[in-house]
Amino acid sequence: MGAAPSTNEPAGPPAQQHGDHDTARQIPRRNFLAWLSGAGVVGSLVAGVFSTFVFMKPRVTYGQPNRFLIGHPEEFPSGARVAIDTKRVCIVREGNKVAAISTTCTHLGCIVAPSQTGFQCPCHGSQFDVDGNVTGGPAPKALAWFQVSLTPSGELEVDKDNEIQTGTYLSV
Repeated sequence: MGAAPSTNEPAGPPAQQHGDHDTARQIPRRNFLAWLSGAGVVGSLVAGVFSTFVFMKPRVTYGQPNRFLIGHPEEFPSGARVAIDTKRVCIVREGNKVAAISTTCTHLGCIVAPSQTGFQCPCHGSQFDVDGNVTGGPAPKALAWFQVSLTPSGELEVDKDNEIQTGTYLSV
């Protein structure tokens, strides 16, 4: 009579228990959270840099065009000083010469008005002579002179993007 097989030994391969998992395919929770946090930081940096470059350049232009027509030379008689407040310039005509002087005060940007002695700022009292040079008040520098040109149609055109030397006139 032979010995009976022992009931304590397993007959086949060991059975997996309910709590066992394949640890070779799983990422530990701590590593996953660290990776997720890093991805969030990098994503935030990329979004921040992108938005900075997008908002650096304005999408609209503010203000009026800086080159505009003011009329024919005959509309400005000799000795005239005509302020065009909407364009912030004063057209000066002396004989056959025409010039455009800024009417924006160099102190705080108020609109200066022509006066007997030149120009005067009604806000803070700056005074300028007929050429726009400062004669009194808090203004730090003279009024700007802008280039005036004659178009092929015979009209005068002021270019506020092109400041010229004080006393420079266009001969018409």
